[in-house]
Amino acid sequence: MTEKSELAFADVLAASVHDIKNSIAMTMSTLDALLDDPGTQVADRDKLHHVQLEARRANHNLVQLLALYKLNKGQLAANIVENSVEEFIEELKAENGPLASAMGIELDCHCDDMLMAYFDENLVRGVINSTVGNAKRYTRQRILLSAVEEDGYVVFRVEDDGAGYPPAMLESSTAEDIASDFKNGRTQLGLVFAAEIAQIHRAGDRHGFIHLRNGHTLPGGCFELWLP
Repeated sequence: MTEKSELAFADVLAASVHDIKNSIAMTMSTLDALLDDPGTQVADRDKLHHVQLEARRANHNLVQLLALYKLNKGQLAANIVENSVEEFIEELKAENGPLASAMGIELDCHCDDMLMAYFDENLVRGVINSTVGNAKRYTRQRILLSAVEEDGYVVFRVEDDGAGYPPAMLESSTAEDIASDFKNGRTQLGLVFAAEIAQIHRAGDRHGFIHLRNGHTLPGGCFELWLP
C-alpha cells in the first residue's frame, strides 16, 4: 500500500467514524427520551440503563478517535482560556448525575469555589466524561469528582469505590508508556486520549500529565489529570 493510499484510507476512516458517531448520538437521544417518558413500559429498566451507558461509552470512544486523528493531522488546537473550575465541575455532575442515579450510583463532587484555571473546556470535558463513564462500569456505589490546586497544577480527580486499577496499568504512568501499551493492546483508548490532551496544556516548560493510583479518598481507582 502506498503512502498516498494510506493517507486516503485514514481520511475515509475518519469520515466513517464521524457518521457512526452521529448515528450513536441519535440512538442516545432516543434512549434518553424513552427513559424520561413515564409512559414507557420496560420490563427491566436496569438493562436499558446499561445499554444507555454503553452507547455513551461508544460515543466517547468515537469522539476521542476523531480528536486524535485531528491532532495527528495538525487540525486540532487547544482553546485555552480561564475557567471557573467549580462551575465546570458542577456542569460535569449535572451531565453525569441522572444516569448515575438511575444506576444506583452516588455521584459526589468537591471543589474550592474560588478555584480558577486555564484549560480547553471542551477537551477536558471529553476526558472527564469518558473517565466518569468508565468509573460507572467498575464502581460499587460511589464516584467522587473533584478538583484542587497542588504544586502549581490544577488536579482533576475521578475516584470510585470499586476494585481499583490492576497493577499493570498503575506501572504505565508516562505518555510514552501509555502509547506503547495501547499499540500492544494493553491500554484503553481513553487513557491515550487523556494523555494527549494533558500534553497539549502547557505553561512555560511544564506540561500536563495524567496519573493513576488506587485508594486516594475512595478505596478504588483514582484517575488524575494534572494541568499546569
